[in-house]
Amino acid sequence: MRPSGRNLDQMRPIAIETGVTRHAEGSCLIKVGNTHVLCTASLEERVPPFLRNTGLGWVTAEYGMLPRATHTRMRREASAGKQSGRTQEIQRLIGRSLRAGIDRVALGERQITVDCDVIQADGGTRCAAITGGWVALRLAVNKLMKAGDVISDPIMDHVAAVSCGVFAGQPVLDLDYDEDSEAGTDGNFVMTGAGQLIELQASAEGATFSRDQFNELMDLADKGVAELVAAQKAAVA
Repeated sequence: MRPSGRNLDQMRPIAIETGVTRHAEGSCLIKVGNTHVLCTASLEERVPPFLRNTGLGWVTAEYGMLPRATHTRMRREASAGKQSGRTQEIQRLIGRSLRAGIDRVALGERQITVDCDVIQADGGTRCAAITGGWVALRLAVNKLMKAGDVISDPIMDHVAAVSCGVFAGQPVLDLDYDEDSEAGTDGNFVMTGAGQLIELQASAEGATFSRDQFNELMDLADKGVAELVAAQKAAVA
């Protein structure tokens, strides 16, 4: 029995609200159960120096957690003068994941920065950030297309992510904090709408896992990502 009472292959409730900020070219608030992430996409008519005069666009991301996103207050990283290794790793993952769904030639020589700010954390924040970040990116690109600034749609496919793991000896979908903190195996699966893998992070936290269990986790990830993509489509329709 899962602490939440969910079935082994059951996602938490998914809700995506778009247009939640006034100034960003694209924005959404994604809620996956009690994990809530604000995602905004900002368009700039410039690229990093290493891409100047290449004709290629760039998508990057930043990630952060508000001080009371967790059970106890965390110190703001800005007050410490540097980002934690965890924050840097997660925002690089988000950027890599979103770029995998973009035709950078079609985007043209411009940059879109996706900011993902965790308002409330209950496990799976990086997965929610990737899923919501894609929605914000989609909305920003829609504005480019409406203005005629791009000739063809640079977004090639949906990008979404879900966590799967082995909890109490059973492969489960979409771990919340109670499960994540006790899981024997924890994994994050980033995939396209067509079911292609972009990135996979999986590790044995307390015990090794078998090839059969990994295959079960992959099947769960396929199901979860399909549900997340359906929510994305409904949000941007």
